[in-house]
Amino acid sequence: MSETFFDSRTPRFSLPLLFAGQTQKEGFVNEIAARLDALVHLVVEGAAATPPADPADGQNWLVSDDSGGAWSGRSGEIAARQSGNWLFIEPRTGMKLFNKAAGQEMYFHGTWKAADRPSSPQGGTIVDSESRAAIAAIIAALTTAGIVARA
Repeated sequence: MSETFFDSRTPRFSLPLLFAGQTQKEGFVNEIAARLDALVHLVVEGAAATPPADPADGQNWLVSDDSGGAWSGRSGEIAARQSGNWLFIEPRTGMKLFNKAAGQEMYFHGTWKAADRPSSPQGGTIVDSESRAAIAAIIAALTTAGIVARA
């Protein structure tokens, strides 16, 4: 195919594209592999405003709204540590991730969203222990599935 059919990067995740006769293809292929490594089964360590003091390659972080330092202006993006550098990935609608710190899945639709943890029933004039046990089991199942955050 002719390179005139394509931009130099893919539209969704800005993966670099190769063209016939291109020199130094290794750099482009390595960037593609690094971005895919960060995106496939996306897991973040947690949300942070600035880079952690001692990040490990392969770790991802969700950049929080009050971003600063090396992450300034990157709020809402995924900061992926690859080969001692930060790659930033802009989220797309429908993108999902698992936040290890919260033990919860999140999804992107304009902003990152996560389900709120429901409250356990308390008080009332009639206490139904079976209903309360069932509600507690539902909350536990939602937590185990990563739908709501751990308490």
